[in-house]
Amino acid sequence: MTTHEKLLALLEQHHARYNVMTHEATGKCEAVAAIRGTEVGQGAKALVCHVKGNGIKQHVLAVLPADQQADLSKVAEAVGGRRASLASPAEVDALTGCVFGAIPPFSFHPDLLLVVDPLLFERYDEIAFNAGLLEKSVVLKTADYRAICGGNVARLTA
Repeated sequence: MTTHEKLLALLEQHHARYNVMTHEATGKCEAVAAIRGTEVGQGAKALVCHVKGNGIKQHVLAVLPADQQADLSKVAEAVGGRRASLASPAEVDALTGCVFGAIPPFSFHPDLLLVVDPLLFERYDEIAFNAGLLEKSVVLKTADYRAICGGNVARLTA
């Protein structure tokens, strides 16, 4: 089952309120927001990070609004580590089955811990994100994302 198929199955299982859009493949937050007809800040940017230190060695899926920059020290702090770095393309593929830019804000891998910045829940009624493929997006009710995602909540932005 592809990540896209797992995502849609999860949303259906939880009776989530969402729409799927097919569009031109683009890795830029601003461009895809314009195509979706959403604000950049509604985008859920998902970054695979590797956290180390304090006896921690953990991969983290850090999810934050697309108009914000991740603070890697806060990503590390959120799971008790000392430093964080972005994962390699090979690690991203192994943990998500996706390329950079296509990662949805859900973890389907037991070794990938989900951490969500609370700002994602606070500003918009809907969030938007790539659905495992660069040419597919989902626009999802924020309340449904919060209920389904199962992630830890911690400030990840500066």
